[in-house]
Amino acid sequence: MTGHAPPAVRPVVTGVGVLSAAGTGLDALTDAAALGKTAFTTVTRFDVSARRTTRAALLAEPVPLADAVLAAVDQACRQAGLPAGRGGDGPDGDGRAAADREGMPVLLALHSDLHTRAVTTAVAAGATAAWGTAGVTRVYTGACVAAGTAVADAAALVAAGRHPRVLVAAGHLVEPGVFAAFDAGRALARDGELRPFSAGRTGTLLGDAAAAVVVEAEPRAELRGAPVLARLAGWGRSGDAHHVCRPEPSGDGVARAVGAALARAGLAPDEVGYVNANGTGSPLSDRAEANALHQVFGAHAGRLPVSSSKAVHGHALEASALLELAVTIGALRDGRLPVNAGWLGPDPDVGLDLVLDGPRADRPRYALTLNSAFGGANTALLVATR
Repeated sequence: MTGHAPPAVRPVVTGVGVLSAAGTGLDALTDAAALGKTAFTTVTRFDVSARRTTRAALLAEPVPLADAVLAAVDQACRQAGLPAGRGGDGPDGDGRAAADREGMPVLLALHSDLHTRAVTTAVAAGATAAWGTAGVTRVYTGACVAAGTAVADAAALVAAGRHPRVLVAAGHLVEPGVFAAFDAGRALARDGELRPFSAGRTGTLLGDAAAAVVVEAEPRAELRGAPVLARLAGWGRSGDAHHVCRPEPSGDGVARAVGAALARAGLAPDEVGYVNANGTGSPLSDRAEANALHQVFGAHAGRLPVSSSKAVHGHALEASALLELAVTIGALRDGRLPVNAGWLGPDPDVGLDLVLDGPRADRPRYALTLNSAFGGANTALLVATR
């Protein structure tokens, strides 16, 4: 799909599955994000005694990554009302839903390492056996925008009529190699707290996550009586290629991704009512993202509620965008905008309307969730309540 016109077929989300340090399921994550209940604890699954930072947000019960992803897939497909197994009829009893599900592609976002192939193979086999999917048709390893890119591709495939529905899944577990690399690069918060956009922020903290969403054509969802949790109104991607790991200071790349998402949805900037920001807690990254929001929203940026849910669940790298999409959907449905946790005081270079001191009661029609990655890649997903 090319161009930025609103899609002829509207893609909607009919199922969400989540495992995070906040607990199992979307409700647990939504509540933790709304209340700013941070999930960071001392890492015990491997030795961190030689590290500058020793904390991360971890699943209560450690499980293999493929099992975690498949658990999230199971939640999402059940909530979407998809029939289990390879051949069962759908809710309408005439086989139509089962026929629609045949060939449902699975787009999977994972960290690229020696285990990627094995995890992909296991997820493909499990999803096919349980839900009759076509297996994993594409793997995304594009750092912290991997899952956001996968969601954008899923929305485009559905909007273009290529598939009636697409399953997007992602997973990341905190492991010693990546933890050591982030610690050596001084990217992790020295004080053990992730403080997005706050004065005194010193870096990010890693987190476990597995997430899955069913993206479906709205007419098909209505036909089978599936729950519509949210609509993917727009999506945008950009690359600024400024530096291998430092963000482009003006935020131009993020601004272009947001602009593309707004254009695709046919929206004016002042119609957006909440931003779940990338907000990693990095001094440079948060400042660049704030610049991007001021660039896009102008005067509206001063009254546009912003927070970063990473302050609660940690940075899940390749799974971050899908986890944060789930947070955003949960917040819009719940009517409580998440707290920007870890706040110490204002940074004069940020100047945003951050959600502080408790959840903000609001149910905006449109919300943005943003992600950025090393190398200058950026994604923006625009979520609508209807």
